[in-house]
Amino acid sequence: MQTDLREMKTSGLMKMHDLDESDLVMVRKYGAIITPKLEEYAVLFYEWIAELPEYQLLFSNPEVMGRARSEQINYWRSFFNARVDDTYVQERRKIGEVHARVGLSLPSYFAAMNVSFIIFTKKLYDGGLYSEEYSSAISALTKLMHFDITIVVETYSRLINERISKQSKALMEMSTPVTQIWQDILMLPVVGIIDSKRAQDIMMTILSRIGETRAKVFIMDISGVAVVDSAVANHLFKITKSTGLMGCTSLISGISPAIAQTIVNLGINVDEVNSTATLRDALEQAFKIIGRTVT
Repeated sequence: MQTDLREMKTSGLMKMHDLDESDLVMVRKYGAIITPKLEEYAVLFYEWIAELPEYQLLFSNPEVMGRARSEQINYWRSFFNARVDDTYVQERRKIGEVHARVGLSLPSYFAAMNVSFIIFTKKLYDGGLYSEEYSSAISALTKLMHFDITIVVETYSRLINERISKQSKALMEMSTPVTQIWQDILMLPVVGIIDSKRAQDIMMTILSRIGETRAKVFIMDISGVAVVDSAVANHLFKITKSTGLMGCTSLISGISPAIAQTIVNLGINVDEVNSTATLRDALEQAFKIIGRTVT
């Protein structure tokens, strides 16, 4: 089962990355060399950014670029200060939220972190540490950077997945437009490909609408469906049985000769299914069921 990082304490996140106070001490020691050079870092970093089309789109506005640059310097100042607590973690989650909101891709984020690491360890480092200290500092920087990346990516991925889920739900609702065309009569035109997942979504939407409207008749027109396999056919007939349990008669209209032949060849029992060739026939039958006459 996937662990939700939001439920983990800061100490648990640090343990997961083998990050302890001795590492943070080394980050601060290295930061004493780098922090005064953060403006120089920004120059080098944004020279690299200028070559990337994705960043050019995001930072085409000089005001936006200036604000992003200022926030980035503050981020690295916090990083090299290395006071890892709940506030520090929450700041990293906000960065993930910003990346998800503006649509910056994860590969670009990883590349930016890699370039920053190179700038800090190769271009700005002045050789002020002993060899063993430098080795320990690089190890500590790597751990803390991975710590940050984990939080940012987890937040980014969670928000993107939530957005996709909402979009999928909206598309599902759009693809199952159950409409009340007359008092006590609902209709759903089904178009395109039906798989088992979509058939299940259709059933849930239909039953919900029947419960809301107390409809007596439900018409499902499948004239826009080109292919029906055994699984889909069974789902369609399960829908008619489910609506029947709610006191609603189901009519399936628009069964093409090809679909009719497929259903027969599959050996599916259609004795309990009310079907018509056309939507007009289904409407006429629906009005008879509710005791209405259209003249």
